[in-house]
Amino acid sequence: MQAATSVRASRACESLSGQIVLVLQGGGALGAFQVGVYQAMHEAGIDPHWVVGTSIGAINAALIVGNPPERRLERLLAFWERVTHRPTGSFGLMLPGLDSMLNNLGAMTRGVPGFFRVSSTAMLGPHAAVGVERAAWYDTSPLRETLAELVDFECLNSFPTRLTVGAVNARTGAMRYFDSRDQRIGVDHIMASGALPPAFPAVRIDGEPYWDGGIYSNTPTEVVFDDNPRRDSVIFAVHLWNPEGGEPTSIWDVTGRHKEIQYSSRARAHILKLQQVHRLRHVIRELKRRLPEDMADDPEVAELAAWGCGTEMQVVRLLAPRLDGEDHTKDIDFTPAGIRARIEAGYAQGKRAIEAAPWTAAVDPMEGVAIHEYA
Repeated sequence: MQAATSVRASRACESLSGQIVLVLQGGGALGAFQVGVYQAMHEAGIDPHWVVGTSIGAINAALIVGNPPERRLERLLAFWERVTHRPTGSFGLMLPGLDSMLNNLGAMTRGVPGFFRVSSTAMLGPHAAVGVERAAWYDTSPLRETLAELVDFECLNSFPTRLTVGAVNARTGAMRYFDSRDQRIGVDHIMASGALPPAFPAVRIDGEPYWDGGIYSNTPTEVVFDDNPRRDSVIFAVHLWNPEGGEPTSIWDVTGRHKEIQYSSRARAHILKLQQVHRLRHVIRELKRRLPEDMADDPEVAELAAWGCGTEMQVVRLLAPRLDGEDHTKDIDFTPAGIRARIEAGYAQGKRAIEAAPWTAAVDPMEGVAIHEYA
């Protein structure tokens, strides 16, 4: 059985064409799911050419691109082991759900090792004018030290794997993508992409303060569709938040659904809009093909026709499952059990998608995009 699975995975890898892109959504502790997906890809010999990430997705992306292929999984696991928040005790027999509440409360009041700790300036109160780089409840200096140790930034900036991370300008509200193809990426760029306010402070880059890119776009798939020049791509988009869910019946449940809807970034509607735009590009290409030769050579027509393209995008969407007992604090569930469960879920989901190899299906030449969802 295992041998047959290995053969299917190998064939799936061989069937990949174009560039392989890994897109990683933000979601705090939920990012452990992405580790499992990458593990499945790694074991199948699927090595991404380009990794795009926001927030915790940017951190995982840096750990992947900032290490040679043979060390990537090791460094990812080392990071998640380092940020594991050990449980304070077991009280589940007294009241169901109490363990989870107390452990997550511990992360909020004491911080998470290797990631963040309570900021000294927070003690001054929310109205203290301490500056945008200190105006936060937590200090992320431990994360800076962890990244400096686990990410080789010389490797990250030397290619061949491309890295793009998103952050939003805290002053202008504009989204910006930092791309290793165009500039040197350092620890500040990764820190900025994960600087979710008001928990974490802004990070200054080129004189401007930046916050977590998830505020603007938590699922940065548009970067691949808008790239110039575009290339045929198989895009593994790893989603940590569920856009759909049951009807909430309590304020506690409402809080959870609100967060899921907010951070899923309208993912399904977003990808459908990208699909529509890409179809228009294919329509433009087809219209140019049908023009008389003398008209097609007209410079103004050629300029208009440049908006068209014939690239094919295979989007494999992997949605993290809900775990039993989780609530709206799940993104700070750094307990060993929570991290382990999400890594295992990501691994299972990744293997299922790879064995199915949906990218081998033909793409409608007028559409140019095929979407395959695993949930």
